[in-house]
Amino acid sequence: MSDTKMLQAILNKVSTVDRKVDKGFKDVNKRIDQTEEKLTERIDKLGYQLAELTDYAPTIKEFDKLEKRVTKLEKTVTSN
Repeated sequence: MSDTKMLQAILNKVSTVDRKVDKGFKDVNKRIDQTEEKLTERIDKLGYQLAELTDYAPTIKEFDKLEKRVTKLEKTVTSN
């Protein structure tokens, strides 16, 4: 086999591998983009749910009052 044919064969193999690698990267990037879209939707939903929860969460003063009420209730239950 002549040097030219040998070099051409090597170049063909390198080109084939290069195309496969490029196709692989495109497939991976496509999957990442799809995953990012799903994650963004999920994060948006979780953020919305968290915002709703904070609207209904008691303030610190309300929470402190609730804690005092519970301790009073515990004392009356344990004393009976």
